[in-house]
Amino acid sequence: MRIGELAARSGVSVRSLRYYEEQGLLASTRSAGGQRHYTDHDVERVAFIQRLYAAGLSSRTIVELLPCVDAPSEDNSDAALERMAEERDRLSEHIADLVRTRDALDELMNGARAYRESLRGAPVG
Repeated sequence: MRIGELAARSGVSVRSLRYYEEQGLLASTRSAGGQRHYTDHDVERVAFIQRLYAAGLSSRTIVELLPCVDAPSEDNSDAALERMAEERDRLSEHIADLVRTRDALDELMNGARAYRESLRGAPVG
C-alpha cells in the first residue's frame, strides 16, 4: 500500500509517517518512481508506535525498544523492560518536580491572598 493508504488506515498523517521513517521507526520499500510502499503489518506497527508516543516516549527511546518487536528474544525483552523502567523513573522524577513547583506556587498564592486581605483592613490614606 502507498503512504496515503497507510495514513488513512492508521489514522496518522502522511507527514508523521515520513517522520517515522526519518527516525528509523518505520521502513518502506520504494517503487521505481520513488513512491513508498508498505505492508499490512505496518498498520499494526504504526499503532504500536502511537501507543509508545502516548506513553510519553521520545522517538529516540522508541528506536531503542523496537528490537523487542523486530527480533523478539528474552534479551531484547529484558532490555526493553529496563529502558521503559528508566523512562518511568524519569517521568516520576519530573512529576515530583512539578508537584514541588506547584506547591511553591501555592505558597506564593497564599501569601498574596494574605497580603490582599491585609490591605482590606488597612486604613486608607
